[in-house]
Amino acid sequence: MIAINDPVILAEVSFAFDAYEAALMTNDIEAMDALFWHSPLTVRYGAGDAQYGIDEIREFRKARAGGSPQRKVIRRSVTTFRSHFAATNIEFIREDSPAIGRQSQSWTKFPEGWRVVSAHVSLTKGGT
Repeated sequence: MIAINDPVILAEVSFAFDAYEAALMTNDIEAMDALFWHSPLTVRYGAGDAQYGIDEIREFRKARAGGSPQRKVIRRSVTTFRSHFAATNIEFIREDSPAIGRQSQSWTKFPEGWRVVSAHVSLTKGGT
C-alpha cells in the first residue's frame, strides 16, 4: 500500500510550499530558484507563458518587473505519496483582478530537499 499524507512528509512539503509562496510574494528570486529543481527537465507554465528548463525559468523571474502580482490563497491542497513525491494545488485571488487563479505544482524530494519539478498557473475567464 502506498503511504499517502504521512504526517512527517506532509509537514516537510507544507513547509517547502509555504516557503515558495512567501518567496513569490516578496519577489525573492534566490529563494524561488532554490525551490525549483535545477534541471533542463523542469517545466513551468504560467498564465500566459511557458518555460522549459531551469535556465528559462530563471530568465523569466529576472525579467518580470516587480515580481508576481500579489494574491491571497483561498483554497489549498497538499497530498504526498510515499516519501519522495507530492502534489500541491491552490486557488487564489489576485489583488489586481477579480479572476480566480489556480496553481498546481509537482514536488519531488532530492538529497538537497523538496523541489518543484513541474508547475502550472492559470486564471479563470477575465484574468490576465
